Amino acid sequence: MSKTMKRTAMAFMGAMLASTVAFANPYEPYADTTLVVNFPAHPHYDAVMKVLPEFTKETGINVEVDQLQYLKMREKQTLELTKNKGDYDLLAYVVFSKADYVYADQLENLARYFMNPKLADPNYEADDLIEGYVANIGVAGGDKGYLPGATGSLFGLPFGSETSILGYRTDIFEKHGLKVPANYEELLELACKIPQLEPGMGGLASRAASGHHASHAFLLHLAPLGGRIFDDNWNPIVNNEQGVEAANALKTIVDCGTEGAAAFGFAEAGASFLQGTSAMFLDSTVFAGQVNNPEKSKVVGKVAWAPHPVGVRAGSQTGGFGIGIPKNAQNKEAAFLLMQWLTSKKADKLIAMAGGNPSRYSTHADAEVNEKFPHMATFGEALKNADPDWRPIIPVWGKINADLGTTLSKVLTEDADVQTSLDGVAERARAIMDDAGYYTWQ
Repeated sequence: MSKTMKRTAMAFMGAMLASTVAFANPYEPYADTTLVVNFPAHPHYDAVMKVLPEFTKETGINVEVDQLQYLKMREKQTLELTKNKGDYDLLAYVVFSKADYVYADQLENLARYFMNPKLADPNYEADDLIEGYVANIGVAGGDKGYLPGATGSLFGLPFGSETSILGYRTDIFEKHGLKVPANYEELLELACKIPQLEPGMGGLASRAASGHHASHAFLLHLAPLGGRIFDDNWNPIVNNEQGVEAANALKTIVDCGTEGAAAFGFAEAGASFLQGTSAMFLDSTVFAGQVNNPEKSKVVGKVAWAPHPVGVRAGSQTGGFGIGIPKNAQNKEAAFLLMQWLTSKKADKLIAMAGGNPSRYSTHADAEVNEKFPHMATFGEALKNADPDWRPIIPVWGKINADLGTTLSKVLTEDADVQTSLDGVAERARAIMDDAGYYTWQ
């Protein structure tokens, strides 16, 4: 063969190889697969439903969605995850479920999927995922068992995760020359000053209802004020100086709230802000989508957002939902491809533009996203201080949380002594922890 012919043949083979590489399709082996996924009835997932057809268009993989109210979703998942072969290939789980599902070995460890070059997108940019969300929603087995650390593993990805943010009425603040509170001293002062300036208006709308609402509100303040439920040896410290300060902060907020504030859950606190009977709102970012909806809000165009005020540290909540692959799923690799696509930079932006909660820093900083939703830039800054340890995610937390919320309700509605009440919570929490084996090695 002449040199010219050899060069021509080599060029042809090189072109064929380049063509093969250029047109490689990681989704092709799974085309026409139908994935069954379980999502909650939630604003983020309503946005996801608008974007899902794009995944099928790009990949040829079909997606069937079982969308349920999130408490019913948990009930169904509990049954599904115990089957030999489950009906769900991918499921969304609320953060509380991470401890239960991982401890019961019901979620896939994602390491082997991200190690597989046929599945893992090298341009996924995992470092762009919000660190606090990944730690809170996705990682288990590290520090304290539920946080990242040397022994931690990834079991899920944040998807519909949330943090806490401060909403405030710009018209009220401008009318009275008020400064947006940056710390707790300013926040509590304003919470009680506004009702004096605007009779009949509450200062800060907050959860307070007996049970998990009161507990949630207390925990919002406990972390930034320097407190925790347990120390590093699982000794309850909810009743220390910081715990008492957080409970008193919540009581101040409720006492300076609008009529009926002591019975507010998340929905009632949000409604008070939307209807103009409270001047501030400190809770989940998921709430922001309702503020400029004229069908739900009387404060359209009158609200701005600021980071969660700082106590002795900057720390906003982390919570909401993540997505994982059940151990008994029947189409695990295709499910991973869907998970990866949904949390990619491209899809994260599409979902945000449809009204969902971004899981990436880059989406919060995106010019198009901010043009449509100006608050996203503020949320992105706040997320730099998202605290994955603002509450313990351990299997027995539900019992302790219920007791804490019931006890705090008595503080808020019956003027029960704060120190005595929290001492009781700590004593009962220690008994629960002891029974669960947390002091075995002490």
